[in-house]
Amino acid sequence: MVLFVPSSIVSAKEPITVYLAGDSTMAQKLPEKRPETGWGEFLQAFFDDQKVKVENHAKNGRSTRTFIEEKLWQRIIEKLKPGDYVFIQFGHNDSSKEKVERYASPDEYRANLVRFISEVRERNAGPVLLTPVMRRRFDKDGKFYDTHGVYPDIVRAVAVESRVPLIDMHRLSERVIKQCGVEGSKALFLHLKPNENANYPNGVTDNTHFTPLGAETLAALVVGELQTSKLDLAKRLLKSKAGTLRRPCMSSATVSTFFRQ
Repeated sequence: MVLFVPSSIVSAKEPITVYLAGDSTMAQKLPEKRPETGWGEFLQAFFDDQKVKVENHAKNGRSTRTFIEEKLWQRIIEKLKPGDYVFIQFGHNDSSKEKVERYASPDEYRANLVRFISEVRERNAGPVLLTPVMRRRFDKDGKFYDTHGVYPDIVRAVAVESRVPLIDMHRLSERVIKQCGVEGSKALFLHLKPNENANYPNGVTDNTHFTPLGAETLAALVVGELQTSKLDLAKRLLKSKAGTLRRPCMSSATVSTFFRQ
C-alpha cells in the first residue's frame, strides 16, 4: 500500500473524510431492517471524529453501474478534498446476472472500478479497493463454496494494475466463515426464528446480510488490514480501540495468529 497525499497538504484543523462506496454489506441500515447491520457502521469508532470522519454512502442493492446511474458516486466526488479516502466495495450485485436492473458485466465492472480510481486520484484523494465479502454458502456435505465468479479477481487485478491499496475481504471473510463452520457461522448472518424479532415476524434466513456480530467481525478485518498498511490513515487509528472488536469462533491465541497472516 502507498501514501497518496503528503500530510502537509491536509490542514491540521480539518479532519480527513473516509467515504464508503458500496452495497448492503457495508451500508447503514434503517430501523425497520434491524438487526441487519453493515460493517461500515462500526468504522467511525476506531477514529477520533475530530481527526477522521467516516461518511457511509453505501446503499442496499447497488452495483457499480447503479451507483453511478443514481448519482451516488457523484455525491462523493463533489465533496472530496485532498487527503480524503474512498473505500470502494462492490461485486455482490454486479455479479447478479439474473437481476438485470443492477447487473454489470465483468468488462463493465472493471471499467467502473478504473473510473472510480481515476476520479478519486484527480482530486488528490486516496482510493482503496475492497473485494466483495463472502456469502455464507455450504453444500449438502458441509463444504463451503463461493458465488462471486470472476468479480473478486477483477478487483485484485485492477488493484495491481492501478497500484491501488487492496483489502481482500473476500479471502479474509472466507477464512472466518470456514473457521466458524456450518452452524457457528449462522451467528454472523441474519438468521432469525419466527417472532424472534418484530421486524421479521415470520423469521428470516439470510446468508448475505450481517447481524451486529457479523458486521463487527468484518469491521475487525478492515481495521486489522489498516493496522499493517502503509497508509497515512493507519496512523490515525485510535490505539485504545485497536484489537477490541469481537472475533467469533477464535480463541485469543488464534485471533493474534489470524490477524498476522
